[in-house]
Amino acid sequence: MVFFTRAIVSLMTLALLSGCEQHDDAPPLDQQLYVWQRQWTPAHDTALRDSRADFSTLRVLALQAFPQAGWGRARIDPALLKRDGRPLIAVVRLDGQLKSLDQDEVMGQIQQLISDWQGQGLILTGIEIDHDAGNARLPAYREFLAHLRSVLPTSMVMSITALPAWLDSPELPALLSTVDSSVLQVHAVSDPRRGLFDPDLARQWAMAWSRITSKPFFLALPAYGVALLPSVGGAPIVESEVAIERHGKRRELLADPLQLSELATRLRADPPAHLAGLIWFRLPLANDRRAWSLTTLRAVSRGEVLESQLALNLSEHEGLYDIAITNVGNLDNTWPERVTLGVQGCEGADALAGYTLQQEPNLLTFTRLRDGRIAAGGQRAIGWARCATIDQGASNVHP
Repeated sequence: MVFFTRAIVSLMTLALLSGCEQHDDAPPLDQQLYVWQRQWTPAHDTALRDSRADFSTLRVLALQAFPQAGWGRARIDPALLKRDGRPLIAVVRLDGQLKSLDQDEVMGQIQQLISDWQGQGLILTGIEIDHDAGNARLPAYREFLAHLRSVLPTSMVMSITALPAWLDSPELPALLSTVDSSVLQVHAVSDPRRGLFDPDLARQWAMAWSRITSKPFFLALPAYGVALLPSVGGAPIVESEVAIERHGKRRELLADPLQLSELATRLRADPPAHLAGLIWFRLPLANDRRAWSLTTLRAVSRGEVLESQLALNLSEHEGLYDIAITNVGNLDNTWPERVTLGVQGCEGADALAGYTLQQEPNLLTFTRLRDGRIAAGGQRAIGWARCATIDQGASNVHP
């Protein structure tokens, strides 16, 4: 079997050196997950079960309000959440384009949500408000949060999603005083054309946040990608979980697991004051083509060395070979650009979607036509061949 090692990143030396700076009294950073699907599917069962050992708490998209569409509930599976048993925080998304927040209406929606979830046997430990308010609206937002805190059960933790742009506002300390904790979002906060995430900026923002808040805060970190679609005379259109019917070349942006792994290692070694943990966006489902695999996400959260190994996988039956590439590492990988196979006595061969085939008497060459990823632990079929023999020793997987 032929292996191609795409990337091996060793963080052991960094961890050992940074360990000298670890605060003896600092607790380990908690690891949590956002569950951000509007429509739950059977894939949630496996994803929840396989994530349970590594992530302590679920923050579940529950309720959304948009200027035109109004209110909408995420269609969760309460039986799965009840069986999962982890602490559960319901996230209420109030779109930043809402002209104002109607306190009575929002309170009524949230209280009905709590009642409905509790009626389904779910035990809510908290509510998180996700509202991208501009700095000029922070005083009104603070009053809204103070009122919400007064009507929520005292046993229920209240948190907010927060933006780095708020660091420029003198209203921020008063705003943070109204909630029990905050979640600083350090991904997708600027022009998407500049990328999803900057690890240096993320650490700078975390350090600045720690100097302002006296309460626990978390960092929301990306484990996903998006596509940018061209628009006419404006900012690009962002395609994420839901496909957008639009022509034009898509530019794929993906958060780099290597960058996130290095940042997480630095934060564990020398955490900013009051940093309580990391929340990963989002729980990856088996069919989520724009999220890291759960294998890669777990490896990053554990601080493991990240390694991607692509192996040629041949399955033969009566001279018919199915040809596939397997990723046996813990790091998701792009499809290989080219795969060459040493062969003898081939009667026929063809490539599958995404690859093209060039056939010579003793050589088959599969060449990638478009980009794609092989999840850690996953496999990608690239073609078939009916040959007398395929010599794996004379076959190669090229980056």
